[in-house]
Amino acid sequence: MSNAQDAEMNGDEVTQKEEKAPSFNVDISIDDYPMEVLNQYTGNAKIQRLLFIAQHSKSLELEALKLAHDELKAKSLNTSLYKNVCEKIGDRLGASYQLDQSWIDSTDKKAAHQQEKIEADLNGSRTNLIKEQIRIGHTELGDFWSSRGDIPQALKCYSRSRDYCTSPKNMLQMCLNVIRTSFETGNFATVFSYITKAEQTPDLTDKVIQSQLRVCSGLANIDGRKFKPAARKFLETTIDLGNSFSDVLIPQDVAVYGVLCALASYDRTELKKKVIDFAPFKPFLEFSPTIREALNDFYSSRYASCLKHLEKIKPILLLDLHLSQHVESLYQKIRSKALIQYFSPFTSVDLNTMAAAFNTNVNGLEKELSTLIVDGSIQARIDSHNKRLYARKMDQRSSTFQKALNIGEEYEENTKAILLRINLLRSEVVVKPRRNEERRMNP
Repeated sequence: MSNAQDAEMNGDEVTQKEEKAPSFNVDISIDDYPMEVLNQYTGNAKIQRLLFIAQHSKSLELEALKLAHDELKAKSLNTSLYKNVCEKIGDRLGASYQLDQSWIDSTDKKAAHQQEKIEADLNGSRTNLIKEQIRIGHTELGDFWSSRGDIPQALKCYSRSRDYCTSPKNMLQMCLNVIRTSFETGNFATVFSYITKAEQTPDLTDKVIQSQLRVCSGLANIDGRKFKPAARKFLETTIDLGNSFSDVLIPQDVAVYGVLCALASYDRTELKKKVIDFAPFKPFLEFSPTIREALNDFYSSRYASCLKHLEKIKPILLLDLHLSQHVESLYQKIRSKALIQYFSPFTSVDLNTMAAAFNTNVNGLEKELSTLIVDGSIQARIDSHNKRLYARKMDQRSSTFQKALNIGEEYEENTKAILLRINLLRSEVVVKPRRNEERRMNP
């Protein structure tokens, strides 16, 4: 099966899975959601995010549908999606937002003419066997189908252009086109595959493209709940990215995704070295002051303040196209890490004091701590009567004996290796360099 067919089929499978995704509603005031941030996105990414918000927030539904309607009518050829949006709006926004059949007819006519021209140029290039023009034709046809909303067909066209790439630059463009469309279908297996292809391209020195590939890898790792690799990829991204990838994400997303994944998976030392003091990532933190404050509070052990900041932005994150289904998991991991770090310096802690530090009640805290004790994250026991948490005392005698045994085994292994090397040298069982190599070493 060809790459194009494989990509198309995988895209269809994921689209079907997305349609079966569970529904939920986020209750948030329109004044509390930064709708202006959505203007930083371009292309299908902006429309997809608006429709995702409309689907999952009743309070923001009309505003999101209104913006999606305006974006589709002004910059898109996707008449099918335009009809769908108008149906959802109904009569709720007045005559200006009802179905405009004349716009649909003129747009369909314009699209048909554009498709005919691109296909005619492509056929002419095939006849003349001009590889570069064939590649451009497939790419333009992919862009056309993407603007029409037929993502599997666009993916097929982009994949076909691969056979006609004549330079590393062409190959990188083809990979990024496939990656973009694969994100729209949720086909992260194809994303990983084409990231690898792009990274293996010779002369990959463009910092912007390197950053684009890193954020793509980060997003794909988030989808697989591999938060530590995702954090590493986002943190390696440089500010050179700018708004060059706004049809997928913006710099503010890099800050939010990177910090949340780091808080969920890094220890204190890693947070300090790889996030807080890491100069290349600092410019991204300026795009999201709230997430920056949460990061600093977590590292400074101000857990109540940290969790308060995170709770403040939680409704916004639940309406994020890429992060929504992972918010609860990330928040739970961050809270568990905070509980572990809070208790680690003490031999015993008053549960009432600890509950106040984490904005919860004692019964809820006991349940959280019980889970952490059972899975081995905290070595402690709960005194429910006196409402205290006691660290389990280690058996220092057994621990010392075990440490001594490990050192002895390591010493024995090293000694045997040394004796083996001595015997090999005595028996002259050695690999001698070839004459040419010997001459180079001793000219």
